[in-house]
Amino acid sequence: MFAQTGILVDKVWGDVLPSDRAGRPVIPYSREETEVEGFAFWALASLAAFCVGLSKGGAPAFGALAVPIMSLVISPLTAAGLLLPVFIFSDIFGVWAFRDYFKWSVIKIAVVGVFVGTGIGWATAHLVSEQQVRILIGLIGFFFALNFLFRADPDNAERPADKVRGYFWTTIAGFTSFVSHAGAPPWQVWALPQNMPKMVFAGTSAMVFAIMNLAKVVPYYQLGQLQLQSLQVTAILCVPAVIAVFVAYQIVKVVPTRVFYTAVTWMLLAVSIKLIWDGVAGL
Repeated sequence: MFAQTGILVDKVWGDVLPSDRAGRPVIPYSREETEVEGFAFWALASLAAFCVGLSKGGAPAFGALAVPIMSLVISPLTAAGLLLPVFIFSDIFGVWAFRDYFKWSVIKIAVVGVFVGTGIGWATAHLVSEQQVRILIGLIGFFFALNFLFRADPDNAERPADKVRGYFWTTIAGFTSFVSHAGAPPWQVWALPQNMPKMVFAGTSAMVFAIMNLAKVVPYYQLGQLQLQSLQVTAILCVPAVIAVFVAYQIVKVVPTRVFYTAVTWMLLAVSIKLIWDGVAGL
C-alpha cells in the first residue's frame, strides 16, 4: 500500500508541494486544471469529512466511505494521510459526547487487538495490496450483515464479550483501519452480536476507534503519509466532521434500539458492497 508516498497538491491556495518526503519532484498543475479540481476536491472532501463525523457520532460504518469518496479526486494514499487528523480531531468530540456510555470490558480486549493489527499493518505496508484488503473486508462484512439481518430467530439479549473472538476481530480491524481507515466491518462482526444498549455500542465504538486512530500516527508519519503542509486543509475539513458528530449523536439518542441496530447492519452491508466494488475495480 505504502510503496509510494502520496503527493498532496494544494488546490485551494494555488501552491504545489515541491517534492515528497523522498525528494521526488512533483509536476505542477495548470491554473485551469487547479481551479476545476479545486471545486471537486472541496465538495467531495467535505462529504468525506461529514462521513467521518457521522462515524464518530454513532454510525461507525460511515467512516469506511471517507477514503473511497476522496479517492475520486486524489490518490487513496494521500486521502488516507489527509483524513487521519480529521478522524483524530472528530474522535475528541465523539468520545466526549458518549463519555457516559463506555463498556470498559470490551475496550480492554479491543486495545490489544488494535495495537497488534496496527503493528501488522505497519510491518507489511510494503507488501499489502489495498485493493485485496478492501475485497477481503468487504466480503467479511457482506456475509456477516446478511446473516445478522436474516436470522430466523434474533436474540436481543445482551451477551458478554468473547475474548478470543475479540482479539481476532479487533486485530483484523486494526489492520484494515491502518490500510484504508476501514476498520468498522471487522469491529462490527464482533461488537454487534453482543447486543449492547445502543448508546453503549456507539460510545464503546467511539473510544475504540479513537485509540485505533492514535495508534496510526507514528507509523503514518514514518511512512511519509502525514503531510504537515496540508494542515490548513485538514483544519477546514474538521468543521463538517464535528457538525456531523453531533448530528449523528442526536439521531442515535431518539432512534429505537431495534431500528438502530437494523440501520447499522444495513449500513455495514452497503459499505461492504462498496468496498468489494472498489477493490475489484482497482485490481
